[in-house]
Amino acid sequence: MEVSSKENTHFFSNSTIMPVDRSSFKSESSASKEKQACCGGIKIFLGALSFVYFAKALSGSYLKSTITQIERRFDIPSSLVGVIDGSFEIGNLLIIILVSYFGAKLHRPRIIGAGCLIMSAGTFLIAMPQFFMGRYRYERFSSTINSTVSLSPCLQDKSQTPLSALEKSQAKINAGCEKEAGSSMWIYVLLGNLLRGIGETPIQPLGIAYIDDYAVEENAALYIGCVQTVAIIGPIFGFLLGSLCAKLYVDIGFVDLDSVTISPKDAQWVGAWWLGYLIAGLISILAGIPFWFLPRHLPRPQRRKDSSTSSEHSRFITEDSKNQGASSWQQAKLAEMAKDFLPSLKNLFGNPVYILYLCASIIQFNSLIGMVTYKPKYIEQQYGQTSSKTNFVIGLINIPAVAFGIFSGGLIMKRFGVGVVGAAKLSLGSSFFGYLLLLSLFAMGCGNSEVAGLTVSYHGAEAVSDHEQALFSECNSGCSCSRNDWDPICGENGVTYVSPCLAGCRASNGTGKNTVFFNCSCVGTFESSQSSSAVVGPCQKGNECPKMFLYFLIISVITSYTLSVGGTPGYILLLRCIKPHLKSFALGIYTLAIRVLAGIPAPVYFGVAIDTACLKWGSKRCGGRGACRLYDSSALRYVYLGLTLVLGTVSIFFSVAVLCVLRKKSSPQDETLSANGERGACGTKSRKDNFANSDQLIQSTYWPEKETRL
Repeated sequence: MEVSSKENTHFFSNSTIMPVDRSSFKSESSASKEKQACCGGIKIFLGALSFVYFAKALSGSYLKSTITQIERRFDIPSSLVGVIDGSFEIGNLLIIILVSYFGAKLHRPRIIGAGCLIMSAGTFLIAMPQFFMGRYRYERFSSTINSTVSLSPCLQDKSQTPLSALEKSQAKINAGCEKEAGSSMWIYVLLGNLLRGIGETPIQPLGIAYIDDYAVEENAALYIGCVQTVAIIGPIFGFLLGSLCAKLYVDIGFVDLDSVTISPKDAQWVGAWWLGYLIAGLISILAGIPFWFLPRHLPRPQRRKDSSTSSEHSRFITEDSKNQGASSWQQAKLAEMAKDFLPSLKNLFGNPVYILYLCASIIQFNSLIGMVTYKPKYIEQQYGQTSSKTNFVIGLINIPAVAFGIFSGGLIMKRFGVGVVGAAKLSLGSSFFGYLLLLSLFAMGCGNSEVAGLTVSYHGAEAVSDHEQALFSECNSGCSCSRNDWDPICGENGVTYVSPCLAGCRASNGTGKNTVFFNCSCVGTFESSQSSSAVVGPCQKGNECPKMFLYFLIISVITSYTLSVGGTPGYILLLRCIKPHLKSFALGIYTLAIRVLAGIPAPVYFGVAIDTACLKWGSKRCGGRGACRLYDSSALRYVYLGLTLVLGTVSIFFSVAVLCVLRKKSSPQDETLSANGERGACGTKSRKDNFANSDQLIQSTYWPEKETRL
């Protein structure tokens, strides 16, 4: 409108010809229609992209919530589960460069739609083993299952068991071995997660660039902020979905639930982990549908057309209406960019602030990713909580605290006008107090469950001998028991026994969950107890555990909030301490380093460390070690929290080094150099001049893993 009014004034000053007014009105009318079409199109794209961000965040967080379920279902150790978790990052890295470069030259909405289809295919693939590997089999004494054969738990002589029953049992084991020998179904989970990472790749770079190209300049940051807000909501629903599915038995709909003799608190319980992946895959398909009907290009806003600073799309993407001369110009431009790659890389890695902050971020993300990945497992094993309750707590309490912390960090930066040095102090303070709070969690653990032969001896004293040999005692010496079984029962003395046989039980009554064992010789001798009966399932942990769990939740929420407050200031520090023309390159290197050096290895070595705290391993039907059934609570606490704190402490030292270098860069001499026109790495004056331009870039960038900083 402003341009049209200037043109009318110019024409009226030279001539009084009336038709000029009509052409002016036509131009105003066409501009108005173009603006409406642009706004309508970009808002539809914004809504579709927000839904996609919700879908990918939901499926990613749901995977975190099913870590324990997958471990038990496929009888694999935590280290292997860590490899499965890291496969998403591997899939993402495989094609990130190709998508970022070639995707910008093609139909970006349709590429995002294709990515959603690939992501949904990977999500469905993760759930497929449930339909091919048969029903879930857990270890239980045969009398607890409806059977016509009544067996004594303590098999003093194999002649007690009918020969036909033994033969049938052996035949079933052999048949199961033949089936298991040719299948490793967890590989499909790994490949599905890898495929999910490939499908997720184009969503962030192409979606954000599309909004930046076609949105009105002052609205771009607001639109991108809306997308990121929805991305934070996704994990809340992901963990709540994980809580719901963990309550349901894994084979729900396939078996009679009355025949299931284990409860959600049992170490062998597996929830309907596959059901959530089917739901998440369906949501991904629905999220991708609108992108197939969106145009390749939208009308560019009038102010963006007249702007002297063209967007990334207008600079590097050849429009259909451009002539062939632009193509040769672009090739020359790309050749010039390639020639400038090594000097830019040298310039970037020659910046001490950038290198130190990159090292601090890599180590801190190792700490946070490892902690987040195994947090559900830690809560289950340390405090005796079910998978369902654990996921519910994380989704409803921890993640909102993270979102509020991210928002608070940005609000503090804006409210107090925090500069570069102030951002470094805020980021350092957030990390320091966050890890200090984490240190207090060492005092909020529960003791080991009393398990005869593993954590306590059969005579009431703490077990100090070899765990495998300590499972056998005088009270069960007359029984033909296996040390590999895990079929826990709870004695009337409050002690858990690994199996009815190892408890010396010689009689049972009832079926299923209502089975009661009698004449248990080991129960009767424990601490001179006269009672000798036991019931199915492990005993509950001590009375102090519920109170400790409450304290843990309070400190955990405060810690999540405190650590998240420093996220936004740290990201601003990263952006303002590099030369403006290297920002995109620096962000790319930063994201790549976080994914390769933190996202992939952290779940693996955290899993290996957690495996060292296992007291009792499960056994596969054909031999070999399965999933862990019982952890040493104290060892698990020291390994899990200790590794997190050590990494966090190292990252704090790097953050202190960043602050020291920044203070030197912010000296009066540096300010003088900056005023004379020479831009330093973090010159205070030059950064203040670029404050407004940086704010838009900060809001339009993505902080990796921010929605899972728990």
